[in-house]
Amino acid sequence: MLIDPLLGVNRSDHAGVSNMFDGKVVSMEPNTTVASSRKEQAPPLIRPILIGIGLLSTLLAILGIFLPLLPTVPLLLLATACFARSSTRCHRWLLEHRYLGPLLQGYLQGRGIPLRAKISAIALLWSSILVSVFFVIPLLSIKLLLIGIATAVTVYLLRLPLLRS
Repeated sequence: MLIDPLLGVNRSDHAGVSNMFDGKVVSMEPNTTVASSRKEQAPPLIRPILIGIGLLSTLLAILGIFLPLLPTVPLLLLATACFARSSTRCHRWLLEHRYLGPLLQGYLQGRGIPLRAKISAIALLWSSILVSVFFVIPLLSIKLLLIGIATAVTVYLLRLPLLRS
């Protein structure tokens, strides 16, 4: 039985899968990451916000395919996480998309992310943090917090396996 880190549910190749939070059996198709149970879904008032964030992230990710500073894969991962908690249909569409789906599959299957995605994510992260630290944020404690967060995210990204095509 596998644990899907995005949805927080147990998965296996069997039709009935035990939910790790409440012990109920969740009906799932084989090799599917979208649970049919609404238990993992966000509250009804939050769903439209998550769908909006997911759509915006998807649009920016598509632009990132053509613009070198926009990190495509991290934006698609954000969209996937938002859709997983708000819209089964959008989540399935994104994962099964002809062009965008393969970009996500490497990360979601634990194989890693492309080198270009790592470089662009780290470059965008640090450029926005440094602009904020030097020109926007006046408080030293907040500046240090931002630098600490950026350092932690950078370490996380560098530790992710590199997807070899």
